[in-house]
Amino acid sequence: MKKVLALCFAAGILFSQPVLAQDATEAAATEQVAATDSNAAAADTTATAAAEEAVPAVEEEKSFTQVLKEKFIEGDPIFMAPVLLTLILGLAIAIERILYLAFSNSNNDKLLADIEAALKSGGKSAALEVCRNTRGPVASIFYQGLEKMDEGMDMVDKAIVSLGSVENGKLERGVSWISLFIALAPMLGFMGTVIGMISAFDAIEAAGDISPSLVAGGIKIALLTTVFGLIAAMILQIFYNLIIAMIDNLVNKMEDASISFLDIVAEHTKK
Repeated sequence: MKKVLALCFAAGILFSQPVLAQDATEAAATEQVAATDSNAAAADTTATAAAEEAVPAVEEEKSFTQVLKEKFIEGDPIFMAPVLLTLILGLAIAIERILYLAFSNSNNDKLLADIEAALKSGGKSAALEVCRNTRGPVASIFYQGLEKMDEGMDMVDKAIVSLGSVENGKLERGVSWISLFIALAPMLGFMGTVIGMISAFDAIEAAGDISPSLVAGGIKIALLTTVFGLIAAMILQIFYNLIIAMIDNLVNKMEDASISFLDIVAEHTKK
């Protein structure tokens, strides 16, 4: 009987070892899965946090116009609107002048060559046709000079000088308004500054005490109107200098082309 019990005990031990080993393996696998799940959850949390941090950055990039609107309103539209109006009107005139000057520019060397060839082949009428089909102030000046060609070189010279002054005035048309807006924009900003400071001192006088909360509003209006006025003036000043440079370039080209044109007409008249 003792031998049977011993054999049963030994068999139980042998069968229990694989079961225990399997239980240990299953427990380890369960712990590994739990660790994997915790790592995945941590990664998801990190990604969510990064996404939440990235969203405000995008919103900040897109909110520049909103901030500009808020500053415009904070500066009091009564004072900011005139500054904005001067900027809009000045930019409108500047863009119109730039387009006009760009279309007024032409290839003067080619025009002179075409006029010379037309005078040699078809005479005065052919040269007039060339000028008529060419845009720009230089072609208009040459056309007027060719009209006076039969009356002598003195009349041709006078016609070129007279029409050159007229065309020069057309190039400079509207530029004085830009200079006016350049001076007016900061003046309007400074006026808002003065009025804002007066409001701040009125608030101090009414309260009988100097408190930052009382004067902050008036000083803020003063500073914002000044800043916007100076920015408007700087923008218009850049366009003004660009337009003046384009006008000077066109006038120099007109003078050089007129001298060459007089030489061509004088040579043709001698023949």
